[in-house]
Amino acid sequence: MIRELELKLLPAEAADENIVRQRAIQKSRLKAGEVREVRVVRRSIDARGFRPAYRLKVEVYAGEAYKPEPAILDGYHPVDEAEEVIIIGTGPAGYFAALELIELGLKPVLFDRGKDVRSRRRDLRAIQQFGEVNPHSNYCFGEGGAGTYSDGKLYTRSHKRGDIEKAMRLLVEHGASSEILIDAHPHIGSNKLPKIVANIRHTIEHYGGEVHFDSQVTDFLLEDGRMSGVVINGETERRAEAVILATGHSARDIYYLLHRKGIRIEAKPFALGVRIEHPQLLIDRIQYNQSPREEHLPASSYRLACQVDGRGVFSFCMCPGGLVVPAATAPGEIVVNGMSMSRRDSPYANSGTVVAVELEDLAPFRRHGVFAALEFQRSVEQTLFAAGDGSQKAPALRLTDFVEGRLSRSLPGSSYIPGLYPAPLYELLPSPIYHRLREGVREFGRKMKGYFTDEATVIGTESRTSAPIRIPRSRQTYMHEDIPGLFPAGEGAGYAGGIISAAMDGQNVARAVKRFVRRES
Repeated sequence: MIRELELKLLPAEAADENIVRQRAIQKSRLKAGEVREVRVVRRSIDARGFRPAYRLKVEVYAGEAYKPEPAILDGYHPVDEAEEVIIIGTGPAGYFAALELIELGLKPVLFDRGKDVRSRRRDLRAIQQFGEVNPHSNYCFGEGGAGTYSDGKLYTRSHKRGDIEKAMRLLVEHGASSEILIDAHPHIGSNKLPKIVANIRHTIEHYGGEVHFDSQVTDFLLEDGRMSGVVINGETERRAEAVILATGHSARDIYYLLHRKGIRIEAKPFALGVRIEHPQLLIDRIQYNQSPREEHLPASSYRLACQVDGRGVFSFCMCPGGLVVPAATAPGEIVVNGMSMSRRDSPYANSGTVVAVELEDLAPFRRHGVFAALEFQRSVEQTLFAAGDGSQKAPALRLTDFVEGRLSRSLPGSSYIPGLYPAPLYELLPSPIYHRLREGVREFGRKMKGYFTDEATVIGTESRTSAPIRIPRSRQTYMHEDIPGLFPAGEGAGYAGGIISAAMDGQNVARAVKRFVRRES
């Protein structure tokens, strides 16, 4: 017999397995001797009251023991001799597509312009310490994609898009903590993700797949209007009946290559703004009514949204106890992003705060046609870079000065390693973006008392929230609407937004590829 019930416990109680077991047995009204096991299957924080508490969903097993499901990897078999499927990109969409292909009996062959996750660290250090941007290896490009060094948040609202539990279990089987299976807002951390990503590569290679780094796709091979392969680094041809395109939201050269080859792409709405950094102690005080927070509470977070002049203004990729990092993918740009380590123990909290940009907002860029949104995005990044000294120092203002439209005399401390300097963001950002951000921040201050403070820093620019291009595909076949054999996937194709949604999209695409290659209906 299995009884499901809910418990509400103080943080210290929820952290004690004996107390959880005792309370669960009490609430189940079973005798202690009858209970074989108590399992927590869901955990979330309820901070609505004066003192935060944990809400736990538990299963109490009486007369029978919990039987775990077999490991997914136990069902894998070698695919060395199977049909090959090319995957471009080793981010979550690419890697999870590869795992799914192996499970389905197909051989994935992956190419990534960047480096393996360990070698990639040297290029991240170069951009942090010296302002040197490697256009092929940075916070966006390389093994694991942007998610590897962007916090590792696993929360998604895309429950109808695929098998979330399967994606989570695969992460656990490759080294993630099993706690991600029960947390309402699971998180791994940028210090632990690299090892997990490397383990996924080892699995792919162990079962016969191939993973190639420093391998930029420079051309697509088309025969009779069908995708037949790719050219790597301008010289090596690799052919396959199916190509999964999973290059992430910042691979601008791929979009231009598709356009040159006559492969249809579309401009799509995205969002652009700034990253706002607060002291974590301040956010804890606002959200938990305590500062410092008690031992068993994680760094607190927030989510804010409103409408200003018909456009959404919202927080995005909130990183409690996190760091602001330089995320440019080419010299001459200022792009920032956020990340957290697994302990989320930085003294700062940061969040992207962005404005929705619709296609009708891009009138000055219409001459760029399908690239209007992309060129608007690029122009803002380059404008903010040009305002500085040629390094990756980012323009910033105190939050109060940003709203009032005045230059800050000094800036608070920050986690951003390249450094900040006071700059007139109210002039550097496009006027409609600044206006909506200003009014949005004012509204956020009314919704979250204490948010609007001169202790907070506005840092420009947060511009890579999603791809400004969509690669159209069929809802039924996941294949490009015009090019048989081309399967767009993940964030770069415009069909995902985060690690788990991209992973699930990769899995869905892999299943569609199997149907295509094996001629299944």
